[in-house]
Amino acid sequence: MPRFERFGLTPFYWSLAATTLLAGALVAATFWVSTLLLRQNELVAHTLAVRAQIARLVGLVEGAETGQRGYLITGKADYLAPYNQAFADLPAAIEALATLVADNPRQQQAVGQVRQLIIDKQRELRGTVEDYDAGRRDAALAIVNSDVGRQIMENIRRVLSAMEADEDRLLAIRRASAEASGTWLEAGAASVFVLICTVGLLILYVTRRSFADLSRAHDELAGTNRELIDQIGRREQAEGQLRQAQKMEAIGQLTGGIAHDFNNMLGVIIGSLELMERRIRRGDVSVERFLQSAIQGAQRAAALTHRLLAFARQQPLAPEPVDANRLIAAMSDLMRSTLGEHIHVETVVAGGLWTTLVDPHQLESAVLNVAINARDAMPEGGRLTIETGNAFLDDAYCRAHADLEPGQFVMVAVSDTGVGMPPQVVARAYDPFFTTKPPGKGTGLGLSQVYGFVKQSRGHIKIYSEVGAGTTVKIYLPRLVGETSEFVRSSAQAVPRTTNGETVLVVEDDDSVRSFVAEALRELGYAVVEADGAAVAMNVLDSRSDIVLLLTDVVMPEVSGKSLADAALRRQPGLRVLFTTGYTPNAVVHGGVLDPGVHLLSKPFTIEQLAAKVRAILDA
Repeated sequence: MPRFERFGLTPFYWSLAATTLLAGALVAATFWVSTLLLRQNELVAHTLAVRAQIARLVGLVEGAETGQRGYLITGKADYLAPYNQAFADLPAAIEALATLVADNPRQQQAVGQVRQLIIDKQRELRGTVEDYDAGRRDAALAIVNSDVGRQIMENIRRVLSAMEADEDRLLAIRRASAEASGTWLEAGAASVFVLICTVGLLILYVTRRSFADLSRAHDELAGTNRELIDQIGRREQAEGQLRQAQKMEAIGQLTGGIAHDFNNMLGVIIGSLELMERRIRRGDVSVERFLQSAIQGAQRAAALTHRLLAFARQQPLAPEPVDANRLIAAMSDLMRSTLGEHIHVETVVAGGLWTTLVDPHQLESAVLNVAINARDAMPEGGRLTIETGNAFLDDAYCRAHADLEPGQFVMVAVSDTGVGMPPQVVARAYDPFFTTKPPGKGTGLGLSQVYGFVKQSRGHIKIYSEVGAGTTVKIYLPRLVGETSEFVRSSAQAVPRTTNGETVLVVEDDDSVRSFVAEALRELGYAVVEADGAAVAMNVLDSRSDIVLLLTDVVMPEVSGKSLADAALRRQPGLRVLFTTGYTPNAVVHGGVLDPGVHLLSKPFTIEQLAAKVRAILDA
């Protein structure tokens, strides 16, 4: 038995150890060569920096001389700009060059010569300028014509050229050294690569001896893994079928609810209009109650669409700084008239309540929706409490709730002493058209609308309920930091009309809608020009200067209302713009919030809403 095998070592392990040591030595040598190469590259960079500084020094001196000559020839002070700049920058430039060549005595001596020559040059330039400024123009020109300055400049160039030649010599030496080091580095890397390949072949040789055992273990593991994958696949398939069934159930519920409500409203509208038509044909004009029924049906349909957009987080919001305490106090009369005398309303407002940035009208609607649900949960009467407070939702709470970032919030809570809800009802409370109320007592869209509004406002909503003990709905809205101008509820006013006969350009591709809007504005006293698209509208704006307001639909074929408004404002910067739309694409609404300075009137709208919006824009 060989001696090394007496110690339990095989020839393979001896060769592996020797190869590893040799590889380590080569790696160390390669590291040393790479360090040397790095140093040589730094020297090359230093040489290039010296050349760049020499070039800058020459440029400054030549700039000073050019400025002096231009001034002496023209007498214009503007020519002294490079002269003055050079005088300001030359001392620092000379010192920078001296610092760069501090390790080279020969170059240091040259810098000293250059410094003195530049001082002489500055003295010559300054003397000519001072003579010129003192009225001694001939004396200044005599100095220039004496060629003293030219001789000094040639000496400066000569010394700096010698410095550049010396740096070129050093650059050539350093580049040659760097190339040699690079060659050594490449050779070392190649040797290390060869050794690594050799070690890899040795390890491959040993590995193949145990490959059979590993192959058998792999086959067993693969069989187990296939069985596990089959089980996971069957589970995922079952879960997918369940999710699809739940999705189709939710879509069916939503579609059925929309169809049911819209069919009811359309039935009222169509039936009322048919009855009106029959009576008018007979000459009977007592159709007011049918007219009111048709209007109420259309308003209910508009409200349903608005609630669906709110649930889908697609309604356009106009956020303002809001003090929730003041907003709730201003709603007291509305609450009493809506909830009835059998509900006792209490408010508990927090001192030092933060301000929140939210659409105030949507917040009022949300509080009212929750309060109406609370009223319906107390058919025999009870107590409803509206509470405000400051709240902080931390990381632990937010991790348990999706789409919620930690931070400071303004909390508005509505609590009742009603019948309460079981957990399975709470879990579905936000679903559209889900309701536990008897038929005709609710649409199932109230909390869906509130949920959509709160989420669109980057807030959070939480329901706490216990059967027989009542329900609390807490709405959290992000705190607004900084100085604010608070929202103040405006009092109801009569329908505003125009007294000046202003001219409005109405742009709408739908003929029926355009006709309605135009007639409504004429009814309010405005002069109206109609256009069915952007091309006609631009022709009108080019030919008329009396247009004060552009009222345009957002979604139109070929050119959108936003693009039309941008082009119109470029032609008439003082033009006012009002957008209308039945759906809010990203043209004027981003992140669910109206763009700054944008005015929007959502379809469908009443004449009163149109009148108020137009008057507010024109009077702003």
